[in-house]
Amino acid sequence: MLGGKSLTALFWGVALWVASALSAIAEPLPRETLEPYIVPPMSLGEQLNDQGVWQLLNSGGAEAGYVFETEPMAPLPGFSGAPINMLVVLDLDGRFLDVKLISHNEPIFVSGLGQAPFHKFFEQYRGHSISDSLVVGSPYGGGGDGSALVYLDGVTKATASVRIAHESLLAAALKVAREKMNGVSTGPPAYPNLDYSETLNWAALVEQGIATHKVVTNAELNAEFEGTLWEDDDPEAQDNPDKNFLDLWVIDVGPPSIAQAVLSKDSYEELREFMSISTTDEPVLLIETARHGLVTDDFVRNTSPDLISVEQGGFPVAFRDADIYVELNSDLPDGIQDGAALILRTDRRLGFDPAADWTLQLKALREHGSFQPEIGSIALTTTHATPERFFSRPEVIKPSPPWLDALRNRANDLIALGVFLVALVALLGLRMNRLAGHRYFTPIRLGLLAFMTIFIGWWGQGQLSIATPMAVLRTLKDGGSFSFLLYDPFSLAIWAVTILGFALWGRGLFCGWLCPFGAMQEFAHHLGRLLRLPQIEPSVRWDHRLKWLKYLVLAGLVAIIFTAPARLDKAIEVEPFKTAITTFFIREWYYVAYAVGLLVLSMVLFKGFCRYLCPLGAVMAIGGLVRGREWIARRAECGSPCQLCRVKCNYGAIKKTGEIEYSECFQCLDCVTIHDDETQCVPLILAAKGRKVEVAAQ
Repeated sequence: MLGGKSLTALFWGVALWVASALSAIAEPLPRETLEPYIVPPMSLGEQLNDQGVWQLLNSGGAEAGYVFETEPMAPLPGFSGAPINMLVVLDLDGRFLDVKLISHNEPIFVSGLGQAPFHKFFEQYRGHSISDSLVVGSPYGGGGDGSALVYLDGVTKATASVRIAHESLLAAALKVAREKMNGVSTGPPAYPNLDYSETLNWAALVEQGIATHKVVTNAELNAEFEGTLWEDDDPEAQDNPDKNFLDLWVIDVGPPSIAQAVLSKDSYEELREFMSISTTDEPVLLIETARHGLVTDDFVRNTSPDLISVEQGGFPVAFRDADIYVELNSDLPDGIQDGAALILRTDRRLGFDPAADWTLQLKALREHGSFQPEIGSIALTTTHATPERFFSRPEVIKPSPPWLDALRNRANDLIALGVFLVALVALLGLRMNRLAGHRYFTPIRLGLLAFMTIFIGWWGQGQLSIATPMAVLRTLKDGGSFSFLLYDPFSLAIWAVTILGFALWGRGLFCGWLCPFGAMQEFAHHLGRLLRLPQIEPSVRWDHRLKWLKYLVLAGLVAIIFTAPARLDKAIEVEPFKTAITTFFIREWYYVAYAVGLLVLSMVLFKGFCRYLCPLGAVMAIGGLVRGREWIARRAECGSPCQLCRVKCNYGAIKKTGEIEYSECFQCLDCVTIHDDETQCVPLILAAKGRKVEVAAQ
């Protein structure tokens, strides 16, 4: 094996113990760090809790929304293992005013694609609401017109990272909504069912509570103003205390059956035309038969009446005049028909639910003084709700789990990958010796490696990396969730087969057949042979020493997790995978020079990076300790006296004794080819000669 099983077991045991013993809690950023992110005239108000939720103030200093970070409330780990921290600005209606990236360690953006695509992704949230069904990606099956889902464009080659960021953002935003904005609707509001019909008259509207009635007498109004500057400023109220100051009827005329019961035919037709044009507005009819009058002399049509306001769930609802001529149904009582009538409207998309309780507030005004009168007001309120039977609700379409979206988006790639992986495992597991003994084995192997490099590597972006084990270890350390692994099902499938390969063959399945950069090094080696370049062949002693370097590199990366995790993304660049596979060598020159240099080295030193430096190879070697069998057949003569397999092994994975060192075996099958070949295997050649001698003697 490694010659150091106990050492590696002790190493990982200590690492896991330290991981379970440590935990990290993200502290909210201070005011001076957050303030530059707030765009004037808005400003940062007071901190509302210990999780980093702040007030958002408008130019007048009034509360206009909330500002918060995502990491303290939803620290989902990214692919680096560290959470992606965003600053979210919500208004009081739950709309995203802004989303900005604060910090992250996602490798693909840190030193791959650059920061710009990640920042641009978050610009898409502006104007959307937390009640929208926001998903990352494109509609499954194409199209998407009329869908209740709102699709956000992902970032090519970084879909998994942006999905994780999206889930973290929504989790934090909904947590704030539940705790600070409990009036924000998190589901679609009801809308009038235009197909529902019911015969109604005024008596039925009143009896069933469909028409809400609010009466305030002059005496009651006087009591409200008593003890104020304005208590004697309404002579009519003083002289006629038993008469009504307000006699108000509130009726939602969105449902056709209700509108027909209270409006004349002409007004109903005008309303129906209005409803067909503005399908998102909810119309409400107010009828006032006393002396309040609903509006002032300064009222302008199609604007919000200054005496009327509405709230629902503790949040204001913007109502404005519908600018519809109101003529009431002639069947209404005479006293009702003589009142002042007004139809107001509001946009249901802002969260107003007509089937839920909402409160109408009217101001009662009095003036004191004649030259520059002082205005006093009293709020008169009434609560209204229209029965649910008159409405429908949109089907609540829950976005698919992110892992399912990821599966759907890569369905074709996953099918092709699955066929390739099953065929490869079956070929190696059931027909390995026949494959190794095939006269065209080398071209077949190189063809499989070429397909794997192009399809799994460049096309599928399935190059496994040390970043994933480091992220898992960091998640163990910080006590986070491992759900980030599901965001890249393509790589996860390769990991699953690789782990299966640990038990069957050790590290060889991945390092020999599924690593795109390893395949590129093998091609570089063959090119070096064609060019007749001199080959570097370290001595057995130096080969053994150099192979321990990869474990030191791995140990260094683990140490960085616990001492300087912010530097891990740079340290992982010891792998050239991102440069050679993820970004197609389109990066800063020094990264490209490093990756190309390793390939050039492979032309003279067979797969030098894989054998001596690769920290992922170290993880694979340690994982291979679970191997359950000696899958490479050996004979008694192997190692004594025959050394042919050991000499031919480019990886130095065969000891002088003939024993296979599986922790260094890359499953190239060269020794299997020799073992089964009667023209190469020395014991078979000698046995054949012995048989010939016996035949000749007879």
